[in-house]
Amino acid sequence: MAYSREIQGALKAAKAAVGDRIVVGSEEGLLMPSPEITASPDHIVLKLDNGYNIGIKYEGQTISKSSTPEPKRITKEYKYETGGHAKAKQSCKGKKHIALLGAGGTITSRVDYSTGAVYTDMTGDDLIALVPELGDIACIKTKTVLEKMSEDLDPLDWVDLAKATAKALDKAEGVIITQGTDTMHYTSAALSFMLNTTKPVIITGAQRSSDRGSADAVLNLTCSAYAALSDIAEVGTCMHATFSDDYCYFLRGTKVRKMSSTVRPAFKPINDYPLAKIYPDGKIEPISKFKKRGTGKTEVDTKFERHIALLKAYPGSDPKIIDYHVDSGAKGLVIEGTALGHVPTKARKSWIPRIKSAVKSGVPIVVATQCIYGTVNPNVYTNLRILYHDAGAIPAYDMTAETAYVKLGWVLAHAKGDKVKELMTSNLKGELNPQLEPDMFLYK
Repeated sequence: MAYSREIQGALKAAKAAVGDRIVVGSEEGLLMPSPEITASPDHIVLKLDNGYNIGIKYEGQTISKSSTPEPKRITKEYKYETGGHAKAKQSCKGKKHIALLGAGGTITSRVDYSTGAVYTDMTGDDLIALVPELGDIACIKTKTVLEKMSEDLDPLDWVDLAKATAKALDKAEGVIITQGTDTMHYTSAALSFMLNTTKPVIITGAQRSSDRGSADAVLNLTCSAYAALSDIAEVGTCMHATFSDDYCYFLRGTKVRKMSSTVRPAFKPINDYPLAKIYPDGKIEPISKFKKRGTGKTEVDTKFERHIALLKAYPGSDPKIIDYHVDSGAKGLVIEGTALGHVPTKARKSWIPRIKSAVKSGVPIVVATQCIYGTVNPNVYTNLRILYHDAGAIPAYDMTAETAYVKLGWVLAHAKGDKVKELMTSNLKGELNPQLEPDMFLYK
């Protein structure tokens, strides 16, 4: 869809074209093409300096080309407008070795100014050119493992990342994995179960593409580099802790969740405290107990049962969805129940008969809470006792639904029968916290 004739005329008079920085009334930004689906031809689309697009209804406002340069992060070695890739120049003499494994996502994305959309295109060397300070922290060896947006990742990708990480840790002091943030907490949980590491494994990303003036990749990568050299021998995420560039949180991989689709400090600890604050100058403040760096080769166990599903119970929900998955060959199911772990029990459409049937047929049913914080408790209400003691569901306790889903896939590849319940209710990688404290709720 093209802009209206009136807008085209105003742009022509201003000698402005798509990709130019313009001023429309009180708003200033890059002129984007008119989207075919989401915009009206009577609205001018601008990309603001914060990386987001806005539509401005044109009602005769003055349009002019801006004299303000477009903010970009550009180094001597690499300029984004070339559309090429960098070859990072580093001096590794006397420096410790960190591996940077790329898996796509927003942090490796840039804006396509012909469409206004963002696409993944940057390499690990591009990121080092973007943040040359990384070369002062350590010798960074890069490798692209995947080039996907995180919504397209699946368990086979987790397997590839786990294997690549274990291999990289043979020579590196620590590993940084860059990927999209949407499913980062799934990846961090999966690698937590697949790896038994004596060194740090850091997963980081960005909420905004790395070629924007508002990019958050610089702080995230810098803090991640220091975390990778730290004494914290755990798999975790390292992202902005505040709206400013103050410091990052290193969060345990099985106790983290993305809590906002847009803001910088999107990742929060769930039913836990952060492992540490990581500052951009290298300062590290431990907050809670963690596994310390040790010696020995990283053990990797990537066996994973992919035929599982994550369901949600809600008022009026039809339990036939359980039959569908069981009949389709599912080996286990995780249900997001309400509050303390309820499902419709004495409702018109009770889930209990289907759950009992599935469990009896050898398909374990794990129930997590939809509440994000808190725990499943199988003993408080009569309906809970029916679900867990009579129907045979397994409580996920304080695990997030995402971690419970990942853990079930890993457990089912290693156990059968009663052993599944034993492992699901055992604390393997810090995913279960028997002592929840009030300050963990909405931790800041």
